Amino acid sequence: MRRASKETLQILTSLLQELRAMDGLVEKGPGVFYRKSNAFLHFHEDPAGIFADVRLRYDDPFTRLAVTTRKQQAALVAAIKRALELARRDEASRRG
Repeated sequence: MRRASKETLQILTSLLQELRAMDGLVEKGPGVFYRKSNAFLHFHEDPAGIFADVRLRYDDPFTRLAVTTRKQQAALVAAIKRALELARRDEASRRG
């Protein structure tokens, strides 16, 4: 499985625009997102489709999710929103 090509990222344009609008995510390179100084999300492609590797919890390894269809992309966005909200809550509770 290889990193997503420019052509594949063009297929994901609307998904990428949605991700770019999320507070807390920074796109360091095309389709490569960080949260703070940590790698958070990137994309892969192979004959089976397009996949996102996303770190849904700070200490966890990447989770691979299919994002070939709009339904799969919506599921990714929902998972990311939950992950970002949990991270914000964890950080707030640590601050006291």
